[in-house]
Amino acid sequence: MKQSIAILASTAMLFGLAASADTLVSGPPAPDFSGIDNWINSTPLSMARLKGKVVLVDFWTYTCFNCTNTLPYVTAWYEKYKSKGFLVVGVHTPEFAFERSTENVTNAMMKFNIHYPVAQDNRYVTWNAYHNQYWPAVYLVNKKGNIVYSHFGEGDYQETEAAIRTLLSDE
Repeated sequence: MKQSIAILASTAMLFGLAASADTLVSGPPAPDFSGIDNWINSTPLSMARLKGKVVLVDFWTYTCFNCTNTLPYVTAWYEKYKSKGFLVVGVHTPEFAFERSTENVTNAMMKFNIHYPVAQDNRYVTWNAYHNQYWPAVYLVNKKGNIVYSHFGEGDYQETEAAIRTLLSDE
């Protein structure tokens, strides 16, 4: 049974299917935040320290139009659910050399009203650990530290928020 649930979760992630309680049970362990050049709004975080929380890992870069279109949703989820055991960790992975500047990232965070932790992944170490290929990309990590949902690009905001709520309600 556990194997079939894991297959459902993998299939849902691969094809961007809507999350349900069955597909949010199990998935691969979330890679740690590695090779981070700088942490903004936080001391360094690790997945081990975040067990027991629902974590949305958001890969973004501040000049990506699609990324900036998703930020109002991501920041709203953070504000709405942070008191319930939810954390957003932005992983800023630059597309262009000038996006590696901490000052530029910090200014963008102020512009977009980002108050959650942001890791500067200038060397793509965390990006590669997630086998990520897209801006924006979100990965939802359950309380046990497993990736159980992902979405690439814009859209599916209702489905993503439903997955957050489902994961937060899991005991």
